[in-house]
Amino acid sequence: MESCLAKIFTSGRQDLPQQNSPIINENITFREVRLIGAGGEAIGVVTIDEALRAAENVGLDLVLIAAESVPPVCKILDYGKYRYELQKKKTESRKKQKTVSLKEVQVRPFIGENDLLVKCRSIKKFIEAGDKVKLVLRFRGREMNRQEIGQDVVRKVIDYCHEFAKEESPPKLDGAVIIAVLTSK
Repeated sequence: MESCLAKIFTSGRQDLPQQNSPIINENITFREVRLIGAGGEAIGVVTIDEALRAAENVGLDLVLIAAESVPPVCKILDYGKYRYELQKKKTESRKKQKTVSLKEVQVRPFIGENDLLVKCRSIKKFIEAGDKVKLVLRFRGREMNRQEIGQDVVRKVIDYCHEFAKEESPPKLDGAVIIAVLTSK
């Protein structure tokens, strides 16, 4: 056991703690690092003591940016400002994310014409809201003998919705169910 630990620590690469915050200043344990100055200029490969002194002279922090590279990359910067910028980027990317949900609309093989139009209006609402629609037609009992009627109903719904929606996946028979997925054009 001890020999395994000795191999890990003498190889020059140390296991890094798994945490969300970057490693800064004296917590950086590498012997040499590639240093980037406060203005973004590359200074070069220096010892950790030289990098810490350079950061202290400027009055800023030494932050480990890329620990996986050889040698690891450290940058001289204001750590508080750096954390603020990271948080700002994270919230901005979360704002831009659009979650697309899958709404399900169920129809029957012998549905009335007006009921079918009501279903199409609800599909239109879902599509305009940015969601995908899963159109489901279920057969019960002897209705399975008349699958062509179910196919016609699904085709009719898709034809009604062709102005604002397109087929993402064509109608497929799966057991006693026909499924089609519609999305916006």
